Formats: sequence, structure tokens, C-alpha cells
Amino acid sequence: MKKVGIITKKGMPGAVNAVRGAVKSLRKKGFEVFVESELASDLKITGYQRNDIPAHAEMIIVLGGDGTLLHAAGLIGGREIPILGVNLGGLGFITEITLNEIPDAINKIASGKYSLEERIMLSARVDRRGKQVFKAGALNDVVIHKSALARMIEFDARVDRREVTTLRADGLIIATPTGSTAHSLSAGGPILYPTLGAFVVTPICPHTLTNRPIVLPDKFILEVSIKMGDEVYLTLDGQVGFPLKVQDTVKVRKAGYKTKFIRLSGRDYFEVLRTKLKWGKR
Repeated sequence: MKKVGIITKKGMPGAVNAVRGAVKSLRKKGFEVFVESELASDLKITGYQRNDIPAHAEMIIVLGGDGTLLHAAGLIGGREIPILGVNLGGLGFITEITLNEIPDAINKIASGKYSLEERIMLSARVDRRGKQVFKAGALNDVVIHKSALARMIEFDARVDRREVTTLRADGLIIATPTGSTAHSLSAGGPILYPTLGAFVVTPICPHTLTNRPIVLPDKFILEVSIKMGDEVYLTLDGQVGFPLKVQDTVKVRKAGYKTKFIRLSGRDYFEVLRTKLKWGKR
């Protein structure tokens, strides 16, 4: 991997200096670097449109929080280019290192002292009157939800065409193991180990309290048909939205590609949970 793209959080304070340092470290090790046009002009180097960077790169460094990393994963799509996340945000469940660790991380990558961790993606499509009207992928979650003032949504849920339930709720979250520590967790869903081949379906404020989250194998296809509701939306990773109508069917399945993360030695997922969720603290 000798071609590295850099994607940063827009409006990030100190972005120019952070990228300047990363570019310097990468070039010292013989990497060719592709930087977004907005920052490249300040660095007096050739710039590229953000959407075009994955087409040039063999690896992507993302500087920002989990939201920036999710955006980058969406840009990469089926290319399966490895990502190194640099945490400049808050919790940072997905990001791997901090800004100060970039030079050491680049040294390890140049020396081959890293591993790749694959995470499943979800593919969501919307069928309306028998025709596909929308399709997109998600690394974290696919969420069906109502607007702030809308009434509850009523929908049917099926797994591999088998009836599961009819549910009334404020919405439904279908989350990957990666996304199980995000919106799904705040709605009462379980934490899934990130490399599991599964996804979790979590109701948002269900009308019947016996409707609980369920973990399903990733070989299943979940279908959700909207029976009742106004101002209903489909949101993927908090990045892409699509308005739904009554009788629309949302089909969610494992995508045909995965997101790959660069992992450096010494990082442990349970340490991340202890640190981010304050486990064991009083």
C-alpha cells in the first residue's frame, strides 16, 4: 500500500497542520499522498475532490470522529480499501489512534506491522409499488424513524419472508456489530463483538414493552413494510436520508462487500469498551 488518501472532518480546527504533519510522515516513508482540494491549496500541493480520492488510493487515513469515518466508508463502498481512523472527536469507537500517534502508526504500516479487520456492511433498498426507488449501504445502522411531531409508525416485520411481528413504535434500528455501540445501544440494544456475522434489530420506544431487541444471523434478509405513519424516514449511518410512504417495503441484508480497518498491535476491543463506556468506574 503505497498510495494513501487523507479525508478530514470539514471545518476541523487545526486541520491544515494535522494534514501537513501526516503528509510529511507519509512522504518520508515513500508513500504517495492524495489530499482534498480545500486543504491541498493551503499546503501548496496537488488536490483532489473528496469523492475521487478512493479511486486513487490503496489506503485511506480519516482524521475526525466516527461520523467522518462513516462518511469515508460510504465513499469507499465496494472498493474495500483499508481505513485508518484518527480520533479527533468524542467517543471514537471506530477510530484506531489519536493525532499524536500518526507518525508511529505510519512507521508500523510501512514495516507491515499491522493487521486488517473486516466489518460487515448493510445494504438497504426501498420498494414502492413493486419497483426499487432507493438503495444504499451502511456501516453502522439503517434506521426507520418518524419526525419529531409525527405519530407512531406501524409496520410489519418479516425475516426471510417469515412473519415476525406487527409493531407500533417510534422507529426501528437495524445495526451491524460496528453500529451496536451507537444509536442501537442508546435505545436499549446489546453490544455485539465487532467481527460477528450478525446484526441486531432494536425497536425505538415500542408501544408494547414486550417487543425487545433481537440478534439475527447476517445471512437473513429483513423486510419492513410501512402500514401506518406520516413523515417517516429511512436514514443510513446518519449520513443519507430517504422519505418513506405507507406501503413502502424496506429490505435490509448484508452487503456484498465489507469495510476493512487497519489495526495496530496493542489495541483491544474490551479496553475500548472500558475506556469509552467507563466500565468498572464508580
